[in-house]
Amino acid sequence: MPATIRDVARASGVHISTVSRAFSAPQLVNPETRSKVLETAEKLGYRPNRAARALITGRTHNIGLIVADIANPFFPPLIKAAERESRHRDYHVFVADSNEDPAVEEELVRALAKQVDGILLVSPRLANSVIEGLSREVALVVVNRQVPGLPSVVMDVSQGARSAIEHLAELGHRSIGYLGGPRGSWTNREIRRAATAAARTLGGPGDPVEVTALGPNAPTGDGGLIAAEQVHRAGFTAVLAYNDLMAIGLIEGLATLGVRVPQDVSVVGIDDIALSRLTRPGLTTVANPTAAAGRAAVDMLLQHGDDRRTTGQITLATELVIRDSTGPGPQGNADPG
Repeated sequence: MPATIRDVARASGVHISTVSRAFSAPQLVNPETRSKVLETAEKLGYRPNRAARALITGRTHNIGLIVADIANPFFPPLIKAAERESRHRDYHVFVADSNEDPAVEEELVRALAKQVDGILLVSPRLANSVIEGLSREVALVVVNRQVPGLPSVVMDVSQGARSAIEHLAELGHRSIGYLGGPRGSWTNREIRRAATAAARTLGGPGDPVEVTALGPNAPTGDGGLIAAEQVHRAGFTAVLAYNDLMAIGLIEGLATLGVRVPQDVSVVGIDDIALSRLTRPGLTTVANPTAAAGRAAVDMLLQHGDDRRTTGQITLATELVIRDSTGPGPQGNADPG
């Protein structure tokens, strides 16, 4: 027969209410007493009734996590890190996929709002005004996007894009394409803005570095594959892609056209997904700290609780990882490694 709260109280030598508070409001219990209660509960195999606890505390101990496309390898490390951090904090995570559709995204937020204590909205495609409205219904932390007035965790893709363009310019590339992502993506706008701004500071008189954007495109391997012919026609000697999936698709598409990477065209991705290390050539990319973002987002959501006025932002550093998909341009003598 399963252990009850009375069994834990009796074995711990404390009142039933103390056991209840040790689980539902640990800050109200002496640390030594709480530790004793938790150890006893573990030995007896006691698990608190989450539904009953929710009625008492008004908290579900559930978190919603909505991603733009769960099939994209960018998201699973973030999801796993968020789930692990949540379990450590005695929370469960409900994961949902909006399939890059803002209408579905809004529907999911509203559906989860009454079942969770807060939602992590990852790479949302909704307009800022809609997200702000939804934040009045449920506590939100926005990940991989900035929304004025809301707490957020972002990866510094702007710095990553600058590093990528500087790397390509140092290799001698002057005509660089930016293979843009989906319409409505905050990350896409930040990368494009940073890449074009970086280009203006590079090169010299009569030797400018130019970045030309192509898009919007689907943020998938097929999106990069389809764009290969357009990239080839444009005559770019190097391309920065919105993400690794697009970069890998682009390399495949260029190969079918007889274009070699990096001998003819250098390619850089963004994310550093596991596949980027396995492709041939190995993909030069901007590594995003996705797992750290998942942990930080959970911590931010639980730390602020019901205080929806919080507007804090955490910015995590990115890093350029140079592999074999970039090499010297027509004017370059640099070592690609």
